[in-house]
This record gives sequence, C-alpha cells and structure tokens, in this order.
Amino acid sequence: MRKFLEIHPQDDLEFKQLICQATRNEGAGVILDSNGFESSEVVKASRHYDFVAGLQSVGDCSNDLTQVQLFHNKYKDWMLGFLSYDVKNQLEDLSSGHTDKIELPEVYFFRPRYLFLYDKKDWKVGYLTEYDDEDSVREFINDLKYCDDSEVEYSEVKLNHQVSHNEYLNAIEKIQWHIQRGDVYELNYCMEFFVNDIQITPQCVYHRLKEVSPTPFSSFVKYHDKYVMGASPERYLKKEGNRLVSQPIKGTSPRDNNPFIDKANKEYLLKSEKERAENIMICDLVRNDLSRVAALGSVNVDELCGIYSFKQVHQMISTVSAELREDATWMDAIKASFPMGSMTGAPKINAMKLIEEFEQTRRGLYSGSVGYVTPEGDFDFNVVIRSVLYNAKRRYMSFMVGGAITGQSDAQREYDECLLKASAIMKVFNIEK
Repeated sequence: MRKFLEIHPQDDLEFKQLICQATRNEGAGVILDSNGFESSEVVKASRHYDFVAGLQSVGDCSNDLTQVQLFHNKYKDWMLGFLSYDVKNQLEDLSSGHTDKIELPEVYFFRPRYLFLYDKKDWKVGYLTEYDDEDSVREFINDLKYCDDSEVEYSEVKLNHQVSHNEYLNAIEKIQWHIQRGDVYELNYCMEFFVNDIQITPQCVYHRLKEVSPTPFSSFVKYHDKYVMGASPERYLKKEGNRLVSQPIKGTSPRDNNPFIDKANKEYLLKSEKERAENIMICDLVRNDLSRVAALGSVNVDELCGIYSFKQVHQMISTVSAELREDATWMDAIKASFPMGSMTGAPKINAMKLIEEFEQTRRGLYSGSVGYVTPEGDFDFNVVIRSVLYNAKRRYMSFMVGGAITGQSDAQREYDECLLKASAIMKVFNIEK
C-alpha cells in the first residue's frame, strides 16, 4: 500500500536537483518537471503537478502495451515510464528497419519505491509500506544531500550530421512530390545529430538544459546506462477523470532580445497562413484519433492556433479535448492516438511509411513520450522533442530535430527552423550552428 508523507524542503529548486542526482544510484528513474509553468486555462485541470519523480523500481514491465495494462490492473499504483515512437509497430502494420544506437526498450514502466509530487505549494513523498515507514523515508530524504554531484569533464564536442544539408534539401523535394501526388498532406521529417565517443554526466547536462531552455514538459529518464535529457514544450495527452486533452504544436518562430523584433516574430507566427494550415491539419488528425475512444459528440477544439512563448521560441499550440467513453480504458486512449499526430503527419499511416523511407535513423524514444499513470488511470504524457539521448556504454549521444513539411514548405527555411529548434541543446554543449 502506498502512503504519502508531507515534506518541507528549504529550497524547491535545490531539492529537485538533489532528486535528479539521486538517480545516479538507481537502475531506473523518471523525472517530469514543468519548471513553474502554469497549466493553460483551456486545459481546465483541477490538479496540476509542477514536478513528478519516481526513484527505485520495485517492479516493472517493458516492450508490450498489453502487459503494461495488466501490470497497472494488478497493482493499481503509480507508474512512471515511456513509450517509444516504435510502439507504432505494435499498433499498425508497420516496421522500423534503421539502426538504433541508444537501445532503449520500446515501452518501459515501473512502480517507484519513492514517488515525489510537488504542486507549487506542497511537497509530498509517496512510499510503499511493505518497504518503508515514515522514519526510513525521512532518513532517505535526509541522505539525498550526500548524493554525488560531480561532473565528468568533456573536451570540445564534435557534432556529426546524419543528414547533410544537401541531403536534407533533396529529401524535402522528394517528400513534396509525394504531397503533390496526394499520398500525404503533411509529413513530419526529422534528422539526427550525434556525437561519438563522448562521456557526459546526464544529471548535470539535464540541469543546464533546463536553465537554457525551461519548458513545461521537461523530462529526465535513467534506464540503466541509457538516458534522456529533455526540454519539451509539448503535451501529447492528458487524462483526468474521463476528460482527455491533447495539445499539438505546429508552428515555430524565434525569440529575439530586441522586443520589437520579438513582437514582430510573434505576430508573423500568428498571421502565417502556412503555419496555421499545418497546425489545423494536425488538429484535425488529433480530433479524428480521439473520436475513436470519445463519447459521441464530445470532441472539441478548446483553442485553435494559440501562440505561446518560451525562452528560445514562440510556438503555435492548439488544444483538443474529448470525454472518454465509459467502456474505454486509459490504455485505449493511448492506443487510439499514438504516435502523436504532430510528429507523424496526415494521413498518419501513410506519413509513418514515408518517414521510414526518407529518414535515416530509427527514432526510438525521440517523438515518443515520457509520463506517469496514477492508480485511478489518470495520466499525463509529453512529446519527446528538444531532447538529448545518451547511451553511456556506447558513449554515444544523439538528438533529433524536424518539422512539418507541406506543399508550401521552403526547404531552406525548414532546415533553418530545425537549427533553431536545436539551438538550446547546442548552447548546452557550446556547439556553433
């Protein structure tokens, strides 16, 4: 049985960092941090966690969505974990043939021995009575301050491009041929940047990434010797009670230190017919996905093409909601809508087939999702973008960026937008564009 204990850290930010450093001693750990961002008013959530973290697995399941559902049914407890993009192969007649050097499982969820929750007012830790009592929990929390916070030094980072500039431009030309032929209306095309033979301290990299680019859906994952350090601004799907909310992002413009230029960039995004068309197409796709598990007539667009500003970029975000049918489970909602439309295109299955044809790297957890599930079957999952993935054994670090390609896309502008999206990660490692 899980009980909760109120705790009172002296410094919230410092305590978050201590929890992250504590993952060094764990086989598995997941952290989700909203970095102080408030839940959007259109989401209408009665409960918003600024920070959720799980340490020390006391049981887990991997690779099979059906087993995840059974695992949750058995324990009726909190689970934290992730879904990789390649889960698509379990849901549709699809495959992934490219090399994956990060080597995370397709699916992984675990029950944490220690669950930390913070709602910007109060901290509490959930513990399992078969393992701990209040005294042992307080001892564990007190010991967090002794966690190692040292960082291994790395030399100048040599960034490799899986796709050259010319290869990118040629790929966009071929994708637009498929669009003109009517195979797809929009396709999310991504490319990988990678670093060989690098040793990093993921916990410290994640901390710096949050400083450079604080976002409402940042995440840190440790799975043995594999890591994710994420600064995602995007929510994939949230369930609270029987209400589902998805917030796809399509449309990006840069921030600028000059307030006049910054305002102009924001206005450009707001009025751009191309960006609005991209966003509306994906919004329609999300509506269609949710309608597969929604109560009749309950799918609604709560906000269309809203503009939200983050430290690095302005983003165009829509909010789609629905009421989950009484005969549908929380897993049904995920199966109906995964992978998220913002990272595939429309029509979704055709887009995913073309993604496999034109991309040169297996996405793995990139454009997948990290999140939590409560005992009641409520959940909140992000979209894994603007994220660094690292295999410590291979000493291989990777990140991917991409964008929506339509018939109106300008290939060079799309390439420049990819670099803009990568700018926060490049800044963390002092990499020049």
